[in-house]
Amino acid sequence: MDTLPPTMAEETAPPRVVSLTASAARRLAEIVAADGREGLMLRLSVAGGGCSGFQYQFSLDTAVNADDRVFERDGQKLVVDEVSLDLLAGSEVDYEDGLMAAHFTVRNPNATASCGCGTSFSV
Repeated sequence: MDTLPPTMAEETAPPRVVSLTASAARRLAEIVAADGREGLMLRLSVAGGGCSGFQYQFSLDTAVNADDRVFERDGQKLVVDEVSLDLLAGSEVDYEDGLMAAHFTVRNPNATASCGCGTSFSV
């Protein structure tokens, strides 16, 4: 069977994975322990809206849907649906604890612009 060579877009496309940093996994473990629900995971999704066109949404979930992908680090799980994964491929979820705020943040290589608060982006 013959295969076609990859297109330029396929060669440069980020992998269809989203990773957790050690800091994010550590904070998620604290949240899960404090909550007490069995099988609790961090869900990251993308919705239309925000200052730049799309916005990140974080929630806690115990269910994995048919169209979800699960990524794991240090025993902690991050769930991303397939539609959101198209916009998040290659991203890294971190946890930042600074003087002004403590929050999960997304480093998204697909974002061409983002707002000042870092919760919305455009592609």
